[in-house]
Amino acid sequence: MFRVLMPFLSIIAMAMPVLAEVGDDGLHDAPFLRTTFKDLTEDFEEARGDGRNLIVLIEQRGCIYCKRMHEEVFTDPEVNAILMDDYFAVQIDMFGGTEVTDFDGVTRTEADMVKEWGYRFTPTIMVFAAAETPDVTAPQAALTVIPGALDVDDTLSLLLWAQSDAAAEGLSLSDFGAARLGN
Repeated sequence: MFRVLMPFLSIIAMAMPVLAEVGDDGLHDAPFLRTTFKDLTEDFEEARGDGRNLIVLIEQRGCIYCKRMHEEVFTDPEVNAILMDDYFAVQIDMFGGTEVTDFDGVTRTEADMVKEWGYRFTPTIMVFAAAETPDVTAPQAALTVIPGALDVDDTLSLLLWAQSDAAAEGLSLSDFGAARLGN
């Protein structure tokens, strides 16, 4: 009987959504997220030293779109592998009280920094791919800033585009994504 039921139970288990773990701070946890002192210059230099790009995820407690990204997008095997292997990801709480030091040396709480940067939506994804350590604010230094949730294909396009020469050569993310998906 067990042999007969096992394939069906496997199919049901694969169809169930993956529940993202939530930390004590109410933000989603993921294996690709790094615990740092949130000094963006140090994080950038550590990322580049490992041959990775820095990615900053701005999220907030209770954000349904952050939950969707963590349960449906970041758990995709290809997305997760790229994040684990090629990116140094730091999470910032939109309303948090932990200090963040921007590339220009200014230190503020997470909440004040996000306000200073002018971001109002979560998740917001900031990608940094410069060869040299920036000395301007994070929004000025970012290769791109994506406000809102993305699906798996758009996230893959974003991550692959930021790693490729296409971004440095001026090919837009939307053109890169269209070419990647054959549109």
